[in-house]
Amino acid sequence: MTREELLALPVAVDLDTANKALTIGRSTGYALAKRGEYPVTVLKLGNAYRVVTADLHRLLGIDLAHAVGSVELCS
Repeated sequence: MTREELLALPVAVDLDTANKALTIGRSTGYALAKRGEYPVTVLKLGNAYRVVTADLHRLLGIDLAHAVGSVELCS
């Protein structure tokens, strides 16, 4: 995923989207989530897994405050 795509993500994403952002295969991502070993916190809501986007940003080193400031300067 590009930096712009990562910044455009909603507050929480499904596990497939998080896998794509982290370049983790689908099977591996689900196996890690089931074992509680996913690299960021995974929320299990019923049968669905969700990942908080801010956790992804932190892990990937995306400074959201700086990115938002950059967007405002370009407007």
